[in-house]
Amino acid sequence: MANAGSLYLGLISGTSADGIDAALVSFETGTPRLLGGLTHPWPEPLRRELLAVAQGETAIDLDRLGQLDVALAYGFAEAAMCLLHETGVSPDAVAAIGSHGQTMRHRPGGSHPFTMQLGDPSVIAERCGIDVVADFRRADVAAGGQGAPLLPAMHAMLLAEAGHSRVVLNLGGIANLTLLAADGRVSGFDTGPANGLMDAWCQRHRGEPYDRDGTFAASGKVDAGLLQRLLDDAYFAQSPPKSTGREHFHLAWLQACMGSDLLDPADVQATLLELTARSVADAIARHAPEADLVLACGGGVHNAALMARLAALLGPVTLTSTADYGVDPDYLEAMAFAWLARQRLLGLPGNLPAVTGARGPRVLGAVYPAPR
Repeated sequence: MANAGSLYLGLISGTSADGIDAALVSFETGTPRLLGGLTHPWPEPLRRELLAVAQGETAIDLDRLGQLDVALAYGFAEAAMCLLHETGVSPDAVAAIGSHGQTMRHRPGGSHPFTMQLGDPSVIAERCGIDVVADFRRADVAAGGQGAPLLPAMHAMLLAEAGHSRVVLNLGGIANLTLLAADGRVSGFDTGPANGLMDAWCQRHRGEPYDRDGTFAASGKVDAGLLQRLLDDAYFAQSPPKSTGREHFHLAWLQACMGSDLLDPADVQATLLELTARSVADAIARHAPEADLVLACGGGVHNAALMARLAALLGPVTLTSTADYGVDPDYLEAMAFAWLARQRLLGLPGNLPAVTGARGPRVLGAVYPAPR
């Protein structure tokens, strides 16, 4: 069993599967401090397969599922070791790796709620020689929660300020909000798609994994009819707690909303960007009308067109990057899983029931010891 030391490494591959984010975090003072971060790419054939399976475009048998579990673990282990090499830190100095894994299905509703992440933590522990904490979401789902989002506790730790009402907006494959009330209350939920649909559409029509600076979207015009059909999805009107993923907002869902309409691909991209911006702005207006600051993180902060549209819709509320408040927007999520690993080793809860809807606080994750 690992010791609850001060140095942890967090790993996550998000909904868009655009790479593994790795963050080396020090808790020497109690407050998490980023020592280094990198994004490690997936091999393109593996990434394509991941997205096809996650979007329901292809079916795989149990043998291939098991192979993917190990192949993904190899990628996570490689990302961890590359970061340690880059920062000059020995594996022996790291108390534990917190590995989120790659979400393949997230179904927190229904008669048998479940969430599934791949990336065998035993393989990561074996290859890195570091204890691994993984499987963070299932305990919350078992307790009646959504299992997501898990970032709000970290957001509150780093970005809350007494007497100020703020929103932290994570623009990953899916967008989620953390509402930091002036009185210290914390809540949050997934608003819907952020980069995931735009990335998938861009890949299909331009052969590029994402829309750099939003130039593809900026070249098109929003189709009002399609936008309304997208916004009519019941998820957007659903009250929190709620979470979602690529299993709901995927290209087949988009195609069903398009029907037989023949639209210019650039217009569809523009409409998807507007969907992200509108659904986020509507959620903030509905659930945090008193907020005067929105702090954005995640890959979407680099999409200039998306950030400009969000700023226009949110005004007069200020939109800025978490970087302006000393928090790297690219590695905040990976930092959160380093923190969750530490919470597990300390035997402390990692979820916020006010966010996920779980029956109470739960210690999240399981420990996979490295060879001794």
